[in-house]
Amino acid sequence: METFRERIDSNNIPQHIAIIMDGNGRWAAQHGQARISGHEHGVEAVRSVVEGAGEIGVKHLTLYAFSTENWDRPKAEVDALMALLVHAIEMETDSLMKNNVRLDAIGDIEAMPVPVRKQLESCIERLSKNTGLNLILALSYSGQWDIMNAVSKIAKDVAEHILKPEKINNKLFRSYLATSGVPDPELLIRTSGEYRISNFLLWQIAYSELYFTSKLWPDFRKNDLFEAIVDYQNRERRFGKTSEQLMS
Repeated sequence: METFRERIDSNNIPQHIAIIMDGNGRWAAQHGQARISGHEHGVEAVRSVVEGAGEIGVKHLTLYAFSTENWDRPKAEVDALMALLVHAIEMETDSLMKNNVRLDAIGDIEAMPVPVRKQLESCIERLSKNTGLNLILALSYSGQWDIMNAVSKIAKDVAEHILKPEKINNKLFRSYLATSGVPDPELLIRTSGEYRISNFLLWQIAYSELYFTSKLWPDFRKNDLFEAIVDYQNRERRFGKTSEQLMS
C-alpha cells in the first residue's frame, strides 16, 4: 500500500510550513495526566515533524510554541512551560546539529525569562552555520503584536527621516515583520480539531492553504505531516485569479 511519503510530489514541496501545535492539554486530560505532561509529549511530536520536514526538503518550518496570550495561563503552568522549553532546547540541540537544522525565534523575545533567552540564543548561535531546514520558534508571539511592532518601527523610521511615507508598500511592510527574509507560508496546519487562526502570522498567511486535523499535537508525527502535504499538493492555488487564467 502506497504511503503518504511516497505520494508526495518532490517538485511541489512547500518552502514554508507553519503549524499551530494545539491539543497538549486535552491529550493530558484524556490520559489522566497533568497538563505539563501533554507539553512534554508534544516535544516528541516536534522532533518527528522536524525530521520529516528535513527529509523531504522543506526550507522553513515555523512552530507556534508560545503566544502572547499564553502569558495569561496559570502561573504554575507558565513556569513549567518555560522550564520545559529550556530543557527541550538543551536536549535537542545536538540532534538539530546532526541533522543540519538552523534555529531562529520570532516574537517578543525580551519578554521571555532570562534562562530561556540565554539557552535560546546559545542554541541559535551554535546552529547558525547549518544549511538545512530553518526551524523558527514563535515565542511570546502573536500576529497582532507582529503587525503593531512593524508599524511602530516604520513610524520611528519616518519620524527620523530614514523612510519617506510614500515609499511604504506591501513589500516594504513585509520587511519590517518578524519573518522578514522568509517567504510566507504556503501551508498552515492546525491540530486538535479547532478551526481558528489564533492570532498567528496574520499578515503572512493571506494566501496560505489551511489544513485542519482532529489529531492532538502529542500524537502528530511526520506521517501526518506528509498527509497534510499530499492534501496541499492536490489543491489549486489561484491567488485571486481564475483557473482559466492560471492555465493560459
